[in-house]
Amino acid sequence: MDSNKIDELLNKYWNCETSLEEEQQLREYFRGEQIPEQWKETATLFRYFDTHKKKTLNDGAFDTALMKKINTPPPSKGKVVRIFYNTLRIAAGVSVLVVATFLVRNEIRESTPQEMVDTYDDPKLALEETKKALMMISKSFGTAEEKAKKINMFNEAQQQIQKNEEKRAL
Repeated sequence: MDSNKIDELLNKYWNCETSLEEEQQLREYFRGEQIPEQWKETATLFRYFDTHKKKTLNDGAFDTALMKKINTPPPSKGKVVRIFYNTLRIAAGVSVLVVATFLVRNEIRESTPQEMVDTYDDPKLALEETKKALMMISKSFGTAEEKAKKINMFNEAQQQIQKNEEKRAL
């Protein structure tokens, strides 16, 4: 078969456009011994397909080998090694428990509010400071109330203008 025909068939093969007959021609060509250097890897691929196409999982050797691996007991560990592994497991469990306790304790501490501490030793001084704070809040409320009245007057004026406009529109 000439190289142009093989090249054309390979292009069709890689694009998944070959028929079964064309694929058979490629298989037969690549089974041969005189393959050009440019198609050596492709020939290896086709030969691989041919050899593995014949293999099946129904043969007894596969089943026997698999059952042998399944039924083989694991190698026994020494008594010292088992004790060491069990000790490591227990140590890991205890360390996880200690770390979890530490983290939960810190989280509880951070989320709990601090206790109220008296800042004044003299009750009369504390009363005076409280009065000052309440007066400051009262003044702020008074100022806010005045500004709210101005806003209320503005809203009333706006409503009056809208009513007048509606009367004119009718």
